[in-house]
Order: sequence, then C-alpha cells, then structure tokens
Amino acid sequence: MSSARTQPGLRALSFLAAFVLAVHVLLLQTAPARLGAQLTPEAQLRPVFSTRRIEAEPPPAALQAPARPVKPARQPKAKPQPPAPEPVEIQSNTALAPVEQAPAAIDSIASAPSAGDMTPNQPELPELASSQVAGTPTRAETVATALPAGPKTTPVGAIKLPASVRLDYRVTGNAKGLNYYANAELAWRNSGSQYEASMKVSALFLGARSMTSSGLVSATGLAPTRFADKYKTEQATHFEADKGKITFSVNSPDAPWIEGAQDRVSVFLQLGGMLAGQPDGFPAGSSITLYTAGPRDADTWTFTVEGEETVPSPKGDLRAIKLTRKSRREYDQKVEVWYAPSLGYLPVRNRITQQSGDFIDQQLTAVVYP
Repeated sequence: MSSARTQPGLRALSFLAAFVLAVHVLLLQTAPARLGAQLTPEAQLRPVFSTRRIEAEPPPAALQAPARPVKPARQPKAKPQPPAPEPVEIQSNTALAPVEQAPAAIDSIASAPSAGDMTPNQPELPELASSQVAGTPTRAETVATALPAGPKTTPVGAIKLPASVRLDYRVTGNAKGLNYYANAELAWRNSGSQYEASMKVSALFLGARSMTSSGLVSATGLAPTRFADKYKTEQATHFEADKGKITFSVNSPDAPWIEGAQDRVSVFLQLGGMLAGQPDGFPAGSSITLYTAGPRDADTWTFTVEGEETVPSPKGDLRAIKLTRKSRREYDQKVEVWYAPSLGYLPVRNRITQQSGDFIDQQLTAVVYP
C-alpha cells in the first residue's frame, strides 16, 4: 500500500519539474522583447564592424641594403691666423651737435676725418709668365698701379702769413634734424719764427672743445710740431721731422712725415698764406694739396679754387676766394672755406657738410687785433 502512494508522488514531481523547465525556456526566449530594446530590422541587417591588419610589402632588396658610409675628404689644415687688431674708434667730426654728440661735435674749422679715405692693404699679385703678350703690363707695373699713392703736397712758391689776430664767429648748424647755435674763436699768434693757433667752439650746456696747433714758421710757411684735440681729455699728435714720422697719443700707427705736412688747424692758415703769397697763382679751377694730420691719422687733402664770392660781415659784404674740398668716398665730408683778401686772406667763413646732410656754418662776426 505504501508503494502505491509513492509512485503518484514521483509522477507529480516529474510533472512539476517539466513545467518549471518549460516556463524558464519560455522566459529566456521572450525576455529580450520584454525587458530591453529590440533591434530594428534595419539594424539587424547591418554588417558587423570588423578590422583586419594589412602587412606592408617588404622593400626591394636594393633599398634594404644599408648605404656605405662616405669617408669625408681630408681638409687641409688652416694656417694659424694672427689675432685681429683691436678696433680703432674713428672719431666723427659733426660740428657742435646735441649733448650726446658733443665729444665729436666741435670740429668747426678742423674737420674731415680721413678714415673713409684709407686704402686697404693690396693683395699679393701672382707672378706673370715671362712669355706674356706684348703690351700686357708687367707685375712691377701692376703693383705700382695697385699700391696707394704716398703723401703729397703742393710746392710753396711764396707765402705771406697774417699778423697776430683773433677772429670771432657765429656758428649755426643742423644735426639729425635739430638746429643748434654756438660761438667759435680762432686765436692766431705769429712771432715771426714760431706760431700758435687755437680754435675753440663752445655752446651753453654742451661745454667747449678746442684744437691747438704750435710749431715753427719757415720760408715755406708753417711747420707744426704738435697738434692737440681736447674735449674732457686730450689727444695729441707729434710731428717728428728728424725721425721722418708723425706719432699719435692714441696709439694709432705712425704716419710718414713730409715737408709741408700740416694739422687740422694749421692747414687753413697755410692755405691763406699761400693765396696771399701768390694772389694770381691760383686761378679758378686750380687746386692746392696739403698732407694733413689729425688726432688719429694723416691724409692728403686737396682743395679746388672755385672763384670769388661775396660774404657778409659786420663791416659789410666782403669779397672772398672760395676753396672746396669735395667728398671723395662714402662718409667723407665736403669742406668749404672763404678767404678775404682785404683781411690778409684770413678765413672769414667755413662750412662743413656731412653725407647725411648735417652741416655746420661758421661766419665771421668780429676781427680783434692785439
């Protein structure tokens, strides 16, 4: 009897387990539609995104071989070069300018730096073949043409220097677009055997600058022995005729001395003395050349006689002979000087013009005799 009761219980459990399994299967099949978003037909038709790796083709064998290193060519050993010389400051000669230009400004009569006129050293010329074509210049002739000319000066036939005097000037000018005014004084003392000439330019708030020349008076005119340029400190130039050289206190290279050499103050009095000694000896178009030294170097200055012009003065208009030193190279200056025969060929006006257009114009205001 117990056996009959057990069999129906097993059948009931088996039926129940089958029912539960069926329910789970049904839930698993219908859960995506009921519990989440269902894919649309279009989405179901889209291809699944996939990636693949594409291997690059190997380069040709010729490109795979490493390039052979190129052995650099042997470079010739450079010869040791001497140390470069220290730069030498070339002093500008713009006449009295604003305060920051004052050290180089007060040049007035003594002017025109020769730095722009220096000729660089000529390179060594190669030897020419001995069977050169007729008419071709020889090496010696080529070298002679290439080398810079030496110092030159116009021979003095006669000279007549003025007696001691002081000349006062009114200075006007323009520097970098700014107009300025100053006073200048040329003090000339002639004892017959010796001389001293001093040029001084001064302006309010800018101070003063002076240039002084001293030396001997000979049959051919002035023979300077010392030239000094002073603004706060002094730079001196010495004319050593017995040693045949001109030396500079700023340690610039020595310059050769020749008879008739002048400085930047004496040159203007020497020019006036030559005109006075030969009034008819220098017609318009002629030239006068004087070897002139400054505080750092020496150079050849050539003035051209332009002819007569009228210059205003406190005593009325004066007839004057105009001389011009024209610019020859870049950064050179143009210098114009007027000499009055009625005043013993003293310089009554001078004008200095820079390449930039800056200028200084110095005109006579008074003549004072001792």
